[in-house]
Amino acid sequence: MKEYSRKYPEFSLCGLNCVLCPRFQTEGSSRCPGCGGSNFHEKHPACSVITCSRKHDNTEFCHECAGFPCERYAIPVEKDSFITKRNVFSDMEKAKRNLSEYLDDLKEKQMILEKLIADFNDGRMKSFYCLAVNLLPLKELKSIVGDVENAGRKLREKKEKARTAKEVFLKSASSRGIALELRK
Repeated sequence: MKEYSRKYPEFSLCGLNCVLCPRFQTEGSSRCPGCGGSNFHEKHPACSVITCSRKHDNTEFCHECAGFPCERYAIPVEKDSFITKRNVFSDMEKAKRNLSEYLDDLKEKQMILEKLIADFNDGRMKSFYCLAVNLLPLKELKSIVGDVENAGRKLREKKEKARTAKEVFLKSASSRGIALELRK
């Protein structure tokens, strides 16, 4: 694929929240720059959604295309990759209503995720936090993070902090009927 860049690499053309992906949150050569970020075409040499966009309206987001929602979004995706795809359509609908507000909320989710990774990661929790932050509503996340921080103040070991944080997230997600696991 030839070079591809976008104004908002944190929220992909197809509706994935790139900034909430473990590969975006990784340091080193395997780090993904987000959809259309710096050197994106080198990390992802082919993308059928970008090809589709170039053939149609060459939009910044699929939801801006005259043909949205197309057959790509007619059938819900039942498998995930590095990042959950469960909320793609609903996230695009939110962005379609008010892109600026959606990006502000996404930025806030990114800050929450980065705090969790920095303060409550035992080296094995990044993917779990990425998934939880993607799937849970922002208001709920703020409440959970408050609970996690309060519980974490009493603990010293990162392992204990991570275990406690996971328990709080799982309990909250379960009460909402959300499974915090990638669909394989």
